Amino acid sequence: MGSTSTLDAEISIAKLVTDGATTANPEVIEWVTEVAELTKPESVVWCDGSQDEWNRITSEMVEAGSLIPLNKDLRPGSFLARSHPGDVARVEDRTFICSENEADAGPTNNWRAPADMKAELMPLFDGSMRGRTMYVVPFSMGPVGGAITQLGIEITDSPYAVLNMRIMTRMGQSALDGITPGSEWVRTVHSVGAPLEFGQDDVAWPCNDVKYITHFPETLEVWSYGSGYGGNALLSKKCFALRIASVMGRREGWLAEHMLLLKLTDTVTDKVYHLSAAFPSACGKTNLAMLQPTIPGWKVETIGDDIAWLRPGKDGRLYAINPEAGFFGVAPGTGEGTNPVAMETLWGNTVFTNVALTDDGDVWWEGKTEEVPGHLIDWQGNDWTPDSGRPSAHPNSRFTVPIQQTPTLADEWFEQDGVPLDAILFGGRRATNVPLVAQSLSWQHGVFVGATISSEKTAAQEGTVGELRRDPFAMLPFCGYNMADYWGHWLEMGETLGENAPKIFQANSFRTGAHGRFLWPGFGDNSRVIDWVIRRVSGEVEGRVSAVGTLPAEGELNLDGIEDVRPELDELFAIDPASWLAECELTEEFFAQFGDRVPAGLRAELAGLRQRLSS
Repeated sequence: MGSTSTLDAEISIAKLVTDGATTANPEVIEWVTEVAELTKPESVVWCDGSQDEWNRITSEMVEAGSLIPLNKDLRPGSFLARSHPGDVARVEDRTFICSENEADAGPTNNWRAPADMKAELMPLFDGSMRGRTMYVVPFSMGPVGGAITQLGIEITDSPYAVLNMRIMTRMGQSALDGITPGSEWVRTVHSVGAPLEFGQDDVAWPCNDVKYITHFPETLEVWSYGSGYGGNALLSKKCFALRIASVMGRREGWLAEHMLLLKLTDTVTDKVYHLSAAFPSACGKTNLAMLQPTIPGWKVETIGDDIAWLRPGKDGRLYAINPEAGFFGVAPGTGEGTNPVAMETLWGNTVFTNVALTDDGDVWWEGKTEEVPGHLIDWQGNDWTPDSGRPSAHPNSRFTVPIQQTPTLADEWFEQDGVPLDAILFGGRRATNVPLVAQSLSWQHGVFVGATISSEKTAAQEGTVGELRRDPFAMLPFCGYNMADYWGHWLEMGETLGENAPKIFQANSFRTGAHGRFLWPGFGDNSRVIDWVIRRVSGEVEGRVSAVGTLPAEGELNLDGIEDVRPELDELFAIDPASWLAECELTEEFFAQFGDRVPAGLRAELAGLRQRLSS
C-alpha cells in the first residue's frame, strides 16, 4: 500500500508541474519535476513576469499580512515588507563554494565537497515546500539574446523573492523560451525552509534558523535554504551574477565583476566614453553610479550600479553590460543631499524592506531627510519617536526598484552587445597613503592595484581602527573560485586585449587631514576626478609619474568653484615611502595565504613598487 500511495504522490506532483508548464523543453520539465518531488509543494506556478501576475501576488501577500501597501498618492505601486529580525542580511559564514577540488575554492571561500554538501542539504529540502506554492522563475541576465547574456531559472517558495526577481532581472516567458534543449543555463533552488503542515497558520516572514547558501560551479547550480532576504534569496544577484558567473567567465574568456557602469559624454565634443568601477562596501559606489557633475562639460548617465559583465568584442575592445534590471540598494544614508537621483528613482513601483513607516503611509529611514519625523512605526512594527534611542530602519534595510525609473539611465543599458570600456576605476576607503587619483603604470600594474584594494576599518567595524580590510577587486565575498587564479585570469585578459585594453586607475576620496577631516569634498565633486581620468585616457593631459602611478600634474585637476581645496592638494597626493613600504609588507603577508598560485606578474609588481619607493 505504501509504495502505491508514494507512486500516486509522485504522479500527482509531476502533474502539478506539467499542467501549468509554459515550456516543452524536456530538460527544464525534468529538472523542475525533480525539485518538486523533493520539496513537495502544494501547488506549482510558472511565472511569466506580467503585470497581472505582479498584481495577483502582491494582493495575496497583502491579504496574508506579509506586505503593507504604501499610500498610493505618495508612493504609487509600492509596498513595505518586514523581515524576521534574524534574517536581515547576507550570511557569509553560511555561504559555500562546493567545487570538486578544495584548492579551486581558495583560502578566502568556505569550501565543502559537492557530494558532502548535497548529502547535508537534501534532507533539509525534502518536504521543505510542503503547504506552499512553488514558483518557477525563468530569468535573463542581460537583454534576452545578447552577446554577453546568460539565462537561468530560480525555483522558490517565497513570493517576496518572486516580486524582487521581477524587478531585478528580465524575468518571464521570453527568458524561458530562450532556454532551448542542449543550451547552457543556470539552475537555482531556494526555499525559506518553513513547510506548513495541514491547518498550520503561516507567518509574515517565514525562514529557518538553519541557513545554507551553496554554489556548485562545475554543474552551474545554486541551492539556498533558510533565508528569505536579499542576496540569500535573489539568486540571480551575488550567487549567479558573481560567484557562478565568475567561474563561467574564467572558463569562457570573460569577466563577471562587482562593478558599476557609467556613460560619460563630453558635451563640447559629443564624444562618449564608458567607465566601470569597483568599490568595496561603504566607499561611495552608489553615489558614483548616479553621479551629478559639479563642473560643466560633462553629462553622466547610469548603466549599472553593482554588477558588470565584461567580454572582448569583435573589434578587440572590452565590452560591458549591466546584467541586472533593477537596483537593490541600501536605504539608510540615501537622501536628497547624498543621492538625489536615487531619491527621484524611488517615486513608485518599489518594494521597501525593513524601513520605517510614516503616519501618512510613506516610508522613512535615517538619512532620508534632514528633518526627523516625530512618530514612525519602526522596521519591527513598533512605535518609534526620535527619543527611542534606536534606529527606525534597519541599517541594512533595502529598496528594490526598476532601473528604468532612473532619470539618468543611459539608452546603452538596453544595448544587447554592451558598451566598449575606456577606463576601469578601483577605489577603497583610505584615510592615509592612497592619493585622490592615480593611473596604473600598465595593465599588469593595474591588476596589482585591484588585487591590493583595501579600506581602513572604522569604529563601526570589527577589528582595530585603521587596520586594513582587504577586498581585492571588491570581489572578496563574491569570487566563485580561487582569488589568486582570478588575478591570473585578469592578467590573461590583458594579454588578450593588448593595446585595446581599458586604462586602469585608482581613486580615493576619503583621505583625511588633521582632526580626521576629509581633504576632498567628494559626492558630485568626484566628477573632477572622472574629468581627469577621461582627459588622461584621451591624451589631453600628461600627468606626472610617481612610485605608485601617474598623478595629475600641476593645474590638470579642475578645481573651479572649490579653490579652497588647493592648499590640500599636496596632502591629497602625498606619497610617504615609509608608509607605503610598510604596506608592502602587509601585501606580502596577504599574498602568502595563496601560496604558489599568486601569479608571478603580481609578485614582480610588488618587487617593482618596493624598488621605486626605495629609490
